[in-house]
Parts: sequence; structure tokens; C-alpha cells
Amino acid sequence: MILVKGISKRVVVVRFPDTRVFESAMFIVREDAPNASVSSDKIVDEACRVAESYVQKAARGGWRRLSPLVFLLAGAGSVGLAWGITWLVR
Repeated sequence: MILVKGISKRVVVVRFPDTRVFESAMFIVREDAPNASVSSDKIVDEACRVAESYVQKAARGGWRRLSPLVFLLAGAGSVGLAWGITWLVR
């Protein structure tokens, strides 16, 4: 949790009613963001788009989707390579 004391910031809060993990996301609007040229609707739309893309990326899993066998083979290969290098250097 980040606490900012004594500083006024513009914050956009996006609520997620259909998720079991997240209740809401908070976005702090940049100070150098144009105030007059960007409507509040566009700022909220951008915050929702960023939050949705983050949730989709987290749902894909990244490294967690790889099989444990891949990690086992990578570790065994690394150990074998290190052993081979030390054997050649002797």
C-alpha cells in the first residue's frame, strides 16, 4: 500500500465486479497529462483498457503455463553443461 501525505493527486478508480481476486484498481493521473484536451471519459476509458489488458495478461500465466518437465530438462542441461566445461578446463 502506498500512502501519499500532503500531496494532491488525481486518481481514477476502476472497480471489477466480476472477479474473485481484485476489487478495484487505482490509477494516478500524470501531472503532465493535458487537462483541457483530454476528457474525463477518455481518461476512464484508458484506465479500463489498461486494467483489462493487465488482467488478460495475468490470466495467460506466462511462465506458469510451461510444463515442469521443461524446467527439469533446462536444469539438467545447465548442470551437464557446467560439468562439461569444468571437465574440459582441468
